[in-house]
Amino acid sequence: MKRFMNTAAAAMLLALTAQQAGATTVRIHYPAGKEDIRVIGDKGPMSWSKGVPAQRPEGPVNVWTYTWPDELGAVQMKPTLGEDKVSIGGAYKLAPGSTVDIYPFFGAPFGKLTIVKDFESRQLNNRRALRIWLPPSYAENPAKRYPVLYMHDGQNLFDAKTAAYGVEWGIDETMNRLIAMGITDEVIVVGIDNTPDRIPEYTPCCDPKYGGGKLDAYGAFIVDTVKPYVDRTYRTLPGKENTAIMGSSLGGIASVAIAQRYPETFSKAGGVSSSFWWNKGALIAKVPARLPVKFYLDAGTVDDGLDDTTKMLEAMRAKGYRENEDLMFFKADGGRHNEASWAARVEKPLTWFFPWGSVKQ
Repeated sequence: MKRFMNTAAAAMLLALTAQQAGATTVRIHYPAGKEDIRVIGDKGPMSWSKGVPAQRPEGPVNVWTYTWPDELGAVQMKPTLGEDKVSIGGAYKLAPGSTVDIYPFFGAPFGKLTIVKDFESRQLNNRRALRIWLPPSYAENPAKRYPVLYMHDGQNLFDAKTAAYGVEWGIDETMNRLIAMGITDEVIVVGIDNTPDRIPEYTPCCDPKYGGGKLDAYGAFIVDTVKPYVDRTYRTLPGKENTAIMGSSLGGIASVAIAQRYPETFSKAGGVSSSFWWNKGALIAKVPARLPVKFYLDAGTVDDGLDDTTKMLEAMRAKGYRENEDLMFFKADGGRHNEASWAARVEKPLTWFFPWGSVKQ
């Protein structure tokens, strides 16, 4: 008890000192109920083994605050619920003089999948399911809002029983792991099922062998119908900086082309094993001027279109895209054109798009 009083007194003294000088503040948004929120960290009265109490909210707003003087420099910290429950994920890094809002959770790091059946597309005059994965904190911390990643071939993302070839991407398992390890931020993933019109919907007009040509309507379906539904139904961060699109094979070229058409909607696009051979490489030949979008491209080394993806990469570089700034390329040694290979490397675009601590509410 005496030790706790000494720690609390030191924390109060630190807060008073911070008020007199430049101050760094963390605002912890969490409905703690009868528990309290404490802060552990690497400097000041904070330590990784013992938390100091944050200031309890006044009124109904569940925002706990803790402040320290700028003289401490950059600080790494995590909140705890009571004395024992440390927040899931990585440490939060606060620069001197900053005020940072964080939205922690303390429960099991497992998201939840919900399926919206028979979702109508007026643009394509058909229906399909949406498979919406809500991240671990979604039910626990109602103050938090989330970026959204839209993905094609929704049947193949979460469940081997519905996957076309009996192998899933394992998006949910990968996200759970990356979030728990503090590698990526939490993200809502919207899997959009394909239909019997998959080839036309995912492609521009017109390949000499396969035809195609419904990509414009499919892109409008995502932007004008799916995204508004998701934004009004779930706690999203709807701005372009928090909206991404990704797919594989024909879904890869669909993602690249949709982001090129709607750069005001998407800031990130992933083309995994993209079919850039489509229509004799027309997408490669018609790369538009550099856009404010980050593009991830990859290909495996075994029958996976590596040559065409390399040509696309070179065409984008020629338009001014810069590697590791707004363009990332990964060559998967031994990678093939299948779900098992995509599952093995999907963490690369996820980590690049949504690194831990990058999302701002």
